[in-house]
Amino acid sequence: MPVDNRRRRSCAHRARAAGQATVSVVKEHHTLAAHDVVVLLETDAERGLSAEEASQRLQRFGPNVLPTAARGNAWMRLLRQFHHPLIYVLIAAGVVTAALGKGVDSVVIFAVVVVNALIGMVQESKAEAALSALRSMVRTQARVVRDGHERQLASEEIVPGDLVLVEAGDKVPADLRVVRLAELRVDESALTGESAPVVKDEVAVPEPTPVADRRNMVYSGTLVSGGSGVGVAVATGAQTEIGQIHRLVGAAQTLATPLTAKLTRFSRLLTVVILALAAVTFAVGVLRGQPVVETFTAAVALAVSAIPEGLPAVVTITLAIGVARMARRRAVIRRLPAVETLGSTTIICSDKTGTLTENQMTVRAVVTPDGAYEVTGAGYTPEGELRDRDGAPAAVAHDHALRWCLRAGVACSDTSIVRDDRGWRVIGDPTEAAMIVAGAKAGVTPAEVGEEFPRVAVVPFSSERQYMATLHRERATGDHVALAKGAVERIVAMCTHQMGADGSVRPLDEDAVARAAERLAGGGLRVLATAVRSGADPEEFEAREGAVALVLTGLQAMLDPPRAAAAAAVAACHTAGITVKMITGDHATTATAIARRLKLLGDGHNESDHGDGRVLTGTRLAALTAEQYPPAVERAQVFARVSPEQKLNLVEALQARGHVVAMTGDGVNDAPALRRANIGIAMGQAGTEVARDAADMVLTDDDFATIEAAVEEGRGVFDNLTKFIVWTLPTNMGQGLVILVAILLGTTLPIVPTQVGWPGGISPPGSHRTVRNSLPLHGSCHPDHQKRGVHAQWAKSLGYWRVMRCQHCWAFLNGRSRLYFLRIQRTR
Repeated sequence: MPVDNRRRRSCAHRARAAGQATVSVVKEHHTLAAHDVVVLLETDAERGLSAEEASQRLQRFGPNVLPTAARGNAWMRLLRQFHHPLIYVLIAAGVVTAALGKGVDSVVIFAVVVVNALIGMVQESKAEAALSALRSMVRTQARVVRDGHERQLASEEIVPGDLVLVEAGDKVPADLRVVRLAELRVDESALTGESAPVVKDEVAVPEPTPVADRRNMVYSGTLVSGGSGVGVAVATGAQTEIGQIHRLVGAAQTLATPLTAKLTRFSRLLTVVILALAAVTFAVGVLRGQPVVETFTAAVALAVSAIPEGLPAVVTITLAIGVARMARRRAVIRRLPAVETLGSTTIICSDKTGTLTENQMTVRAVVTPDGAYEVTGAGYTPEGELRDRDGAPAAVAHDHALRWCLRAGVACSDTSIVRDDRGWRVIGDPTEAAMIVAGAKAGVTPAEVGEEFPRVAVVPFSSERQYMATLHRERATGDHVALAKGAVERIVAMCTHQMGADGSVRPLDEDAVARAAERLAGGGLRVLATAVRSGADPEEFEAREGAVALVLTGLQAMLDPPRAAAAAAVAACHTAGITVKMITGDHATTATAIARRLKLLGDGHNESDHGDGRVLTGTRLAALTAEQYPPAVERAQVFARVSPEQKLNLVEALQARGHVVAMTGDGVNDAPALRRANIGIAMGQAGTEVARDAADMVLTDDDFATIEAAVEEGRGVFDNLTKFIVWTLPTNMGQGLVILVAILLGTTLPIVPTQVGWPGGISPPGSHRTVRNSLPLHGSCHPDHQKRGVHAQWAKSLGYWRVMRCQHCWAFLNGRSRLYFLRIQRTR
């Protein structure tokens, strides 16, 4: 250890000698002792920075904000609508037609182009407006020490070296290296995906330690759930962990949707074919001695007729209709093509915390020495009840052990639950909140406990003690009662007896307690033990920090439960041929337990055995070779303890194997993968702004089940577009080839450009009506069926084209044989 300290100090001194580059020289602040970090950043652990130095650093390092992506203005959004090969050909045709004096023909062509652009622009604007309504406009305030005085300022003004104070309820304003703390616990779920608050300490950790396990650091954007602490700001703005994720988001390439890619390839091929046919038509006409202007007009007519000019407009209209339908089902689409991508999705990579689960810790079971009880209800809403093994409501008033177990969970807490416009909200630790709600479901509330047993003293929870104890005075008798809750092993070690349902006290059965705790933990539940001591001595309580001879009252087991509709939605996705994979930063045991409840692993999977490859951790992923990685990712159903970069790599690996990947998430750690996925899906309520900005679709109800509905709509859109293409291609190609045949035979043109453009200009509204009335495909339609369906539709289209070509030629030639006027023949 002395050698390590000397190495760290020399590193700090070298960094300090580098002047203004001090912050950027050493990134691994978690490997340094707190004192070395203070020296490195040229600050003071008691007085902080001076106001003058803070001002200079603000000029040097810039404000503590993430760089914002430039959003295109209205003109840029409009110009983007013209970026399509078929639109280029239509514009060129319109220009040439206008140059030849064919004003009416030119107006019809340009009208189709402009209408298509306006529809796309309006829809993009609506999506951005809907997203803006979800953004929080609250500015974060921070408490810092400068010149030895505490002051409050906007988080944007924090600079590296600032001494920052945080306490329960605060949002951490920058990346901080902890220098002092008092029972500090931080909710890092938005950054790492871990659902339980992380207990912090000051001890340096090795360099390769993952972000989720760096106990001496607190990171920008996370929430303090309990205790308090003081830390030195080591990174601000783009240099924070969130800033690095922001850069990953910017570097991630967005992919074209399956339909967009197919239409682009088709458009390029069709453009080449059309231009080649037009050139052949012009060359043949000139060689036959026909007037150049008339021949050129014929070539333009062929090009215009063969181009499905209604296709861009109908694609836009169909997608817009899908957007409107999805909005009614609580899914906001930010980019139009994302609608169709949902219909082609083969794999959904879903974040666990907050997407598949409630992101609200909930007590699911209470075990006492004489009984076991199920707790119904989910989340922080105090609705539900305790039921015994027979399913009957628990007799809390007559079961002394159960009542004292619930009282200990409620009384040994500094957390409160409040109700606002958005529902029940926790101020403090989610684990304590879960125990408070469990007590409320049985009628044991904080108000009732506080009235009957006022608190006298407290021993706060710490990572060293692993328990919390409180001393109360029973108002009715004046006697003192000690209550404790904490880790099972620690509470059992402090107990000598256990309480029965009748209130009797008997010797502690440690083996039975261990078996019960192991059984609960095996199901992915977090288990805490509770204990009581009647007639406690206040002096002994204080001297022994609550570790008096206690009586065990029971165990409370909790987890972040799956959403009510998540299991059914996952089953529906499986039926529809879509694989659902869970990707989370949480522990493997917890992730596996939730996956079993959602049937992601099947009923026969043993959660304790990850050797079959269906559950992979970030460590195991990092150890895979390049050859092992793709098949391992394909087989696995649960990925636990993974970093943001690993989530991004998982999505890329699945895409490389030909999958269309949808990624869901709500945290900052999900943003890079959301950006890279074929369609990124963010949560609108609990999701971070970074995640929403990176996503293509935002769920306003944060429910995985909404994705199932959106997939159904997406498949309906795909079906409608396929039907339109089958309808429009024979029409356009038939018109073009009629003109080509007329040139080859040397006869009068059957149709002119104005007549060609008119059906294309009026067909999108008509097709809009057809598409609107088309019902979406049933959710059980497998993605492979769509591929086979497209091939069958192309065969149909070819057959329709042959029939229509023969009809066009027969109608015109039949009219000529009867000596009809030319205009009448052209409009038959």
